[in-house]
Amino acid sequence: MKKLPIGVQDYKKIIEGNYVYVDKTKYIYDLISSEVPIFLSRPRRFGKSLTVSTLYYIFKGEKELFKDTYIYDKWDFKEYPIIRINLLDVATDNEERMKKSLTKILKLEAERNGVNIEEEDYKFAFNELIIKLSKKGKVVILVDEYEKPILDNINNKEKAERYREILRDFYVSIKSKDEYIKFVFLTGITKFTKTGVFSALNNLNDISLNKKYSQMLGYTQEELEHYFKEHIKETSKEMGISEEELLKGLKEYYNGFSFDGEHYVYNPFSILKFFEEKEFKNYWFESGSPSFLYEYIKNKKITYEDLVKETVSAMDFSTREIEDANANIFFTQAGYLTFKGIKKLGLKKKYILDYPNIEVKSSFSRLILEANYGLKGLDEAENIIYEKIYDNDIEGLIEEIKKVISSIPYNLHEKEERYYHSLIFAILAIAGLNVRAEEMTNLGRSDVVLEFDEKVYIFEAKLDKSAEEAIEQIKEKKYYEKYRGKEIYLIGININSEKRNIVDYVIEKMEKR
Repeated sequence: MKKLPIGVQDYKKIIEGNYVYVDKTKYIYDLISSEVPIFLSRPRRFGKSLTVSTLYYIFKGEKELFKDTYIYDKWDFKEYPIIRINLLDVATDNEERMKKSLTKILKLEAERNGVNIEEEDYKFAFNELIIKLSKKGKVVILVDEYEKPILDNINNKEKAERYREILRDFYVSIKSKDEYIKFVFLTGITKFTKTGVFSALNNLNDISLNKKYSQMLGYTQEELEHYFKEHIKETSKEMGISEEELLKGLKEYYNGFSFDGEHYVYNPFSILKFFEEKEFKNYWFESGSPSFLYEYIKNKKITYEDLVKETVSAMDFSTREIEDANANIFFTQAGYLTFKGIKKLGLKKKYILDYPNIEVKSSFSRLILEANYGLKGLDEAENIIYEKIYDNDIEGLIEEIKKVISSIPYNLHEKEERYYHSLIFAILAIAGLNVRAEEMTNLGRSDVVLEFDEKVYIFEAKLDKSAEEAIEQIKEKKYYEKYRGKEIYLIGININSEKRNIVDYVIEKMEKR
């Protein structure tokens, strides 16, 4: 059984070390055959660095590394001089150190390629390196984490703009020295605008939302079942569940990322960690540092409804710089939201946004509860909520929700029904449950719907109105209609604005028919 390449981003190490490699070289072959400069944005830990590494070994001409892949007998594997830049290595605490570290990276690349550059200014050093390397052949330029200095300062607009100017000045060499260049590949988390870094790179082909490359990064369902066949078999045996149950769980927890609104992929990091630990946990979200996310959510008072209520167009991703973009645009690029469908408007289309899967939904909901509601230490609540649903103990569930709400500092409460809808949704979501908010029906929107083990729980919360009125609204609007055939529970909730909590609730079980 092949090893799991957790944290291994070097293509050569993966092949020579007998790690699982999901063959993506068909996409790479299509890209490099065109020789057009390429830009691709994807969330963190989605295989961007591995893609850069794969391109590196292709252009180094190391054909035998690709023996069992699609590209092996289709590419000539000629060796080209390569400039490989990773902006993770750039200092971002101040402008002077950033400029010096850019020059340092270029000098190290020159040394690796057996040339020497004299220039100390990062812009002219890049020009000099390209020209000197071109004497060995046309140059390949690979850039990873292209916008890292800007993302490091996303909560500091003034600093982010200054760093953008430096990067714009840096990248213009790629355009101005086009005659010396064979191929360019840039990748990062966020897209740029036509007035930002992109103004220096307006010859790039941005394939971030291109349907043809929507499954280039991440694992498809077919790839998961093919490349991880033995791991699936071993894990299902160890967990004591069938392979079908395992695959269903994997799909709910880790699938659901889409970059075109039609095709879906799994988060690679979560899949690899799952097969290592053999436990359904929130691997991807917790592998990063959410400190800047916490501040971002807190400063902008982000709620789930704010993020998903509007559809977005491809144009929305390139009209504002990332620190000025609407929150839903930023979180979509960062991977916390994804395209869940397409809404056609004549010849134009818009994308419907939502959380990709249970992993992201539960982790992000916890972050919202911490940032907006001042709630900490939610591990116990998470476990109790799951147990109550598992036992179908609705009264116990509501009592736990009341307990969590009572922990919110009084100054963070708002006298709005919408505030409590968001709160109840987030509390249920942290437990890794299949919960949805504002679900549309032909007669209106239900507040919160939870599905678990062929049971459906429909919540309607009213502020300073009776729980009976809430139940009546569910019935009047027929929020239950689409779930006929399942075990359905209607839950009406009365929240008192003075007591800042649930004071009454009614539970009704519908008869199956």
